[in-house]
Amino acid sequence: MPSSVMPMPSNGDGQEPSAAVSAVGLRKSYGDKVVLDGIDLRIPAGTVFALLGPNGAGKTTAVKILSTLISADGGQAQVAGHDLAADPQGVRAAIGVTGQFSAVDGLITGEENMLLMADLHHLTKQEGRRVAAELLERFDLVEAAKKPASTYSGGMKRRLDIAMTLVGKPRIIFLDEPTTGLDPRSRHNMWGIIRELVSDGVTVFLTTQYLDEADELADRIAVLNDGKIAAEGTAEELKRLIPGGHVRLRFSDPATYQAAAVALREVARDDEALALQILCDGSQRELRAILDWLDAAEIEADELTVHTPDLDDVFFALTGGNNVPNQSTPPNPSKETVR
Repeated sequence: MPSSVMPMPSNGDGQEPSAAVSAVGLRKSYGDKVVLDGIDLRIPAGTVFALLGPNGAGKTTAVKILSTLISADGGQAQVAGHDLAADPQGVRAAIGVTGQFSAVDGLITGEENMLLMADLHHLTKQEGRRVAAELLERFDLVEAAKKPASTYSGGMKRRLDIAMTLVGKPRIIFLDEPTTGLDPRSRHNMWGIIRELVSDGVTVFLTTQYLDEADELADRIAVLNDGKIAAEGTAEELKRLIPGGHVRLRFSDPATYQAAAVALREVARDDEALALQILCDGSQRELRAILDWLDAAEIEADELTVHTPDLDDVFFALTGGNNVPNQSTPPNPSKETVR
């Protein structure tokens, strides 16, 4: 599939919103292995940006470069208005980073982890205790604050990790696969935390292998494959890149099914399931035309469902289906029974 990048929305006066993160031609190689092959990014302030890609696509490398943990081989980038190469200290002062693996020290308590982070940010003892107490309460960790962090569940450790990140009041937070290994309830709790951060004006750069996570949270999504941005846009814009929307009619009576198959003709048949599939882009106009067509042919299906392409379809089309992302999620919400 050809690369496709959707235009950025304007702020209403014809100008693009200010960028929290921007990069042009970002490159990184390890020996002969090209990890990032000249990627461009522009992330508006106060939004969630999700970077998707197969394992080894370069998502973590992009985060490490933009958070000054490693240097790029080429290209330019600005984070929070600071040039990545010329002012890395300014970048570090404006960002927070939470990786796949918690930075929490399990040998000390949650509160002590928070106070240690406050010391690293040069807060006074009084200010550090105040900030720690506020964040422990915000992330529902007050009861566990005096217990060793090694006793925390995975979700609690991840919440503590983000709370520690917020001690420095970052304007931009990089979350590198923040829900990896969490149970569904903890994942949904983390989603709520991310939404709260954005409502406070924080910009979130999210990498994830959970496609439903990107669909649920991100204002814009980019798909990284073979070191390049294969496509970028809103979830709905990306879904429109992929053909394959259809209406599925299911019948319980074999005779009715056969009559419908003969009457409709241009359909895909599933004789075992007694189901017919009609191409449809999911629009109200096309769906109404199909319903009118069925009424005119006096065909009454027992069940009619509409399927529109989802991020799974986008991911597989853009990456060739290699390195299947984590799919431990509920059934596809884009399949909706309408009749």
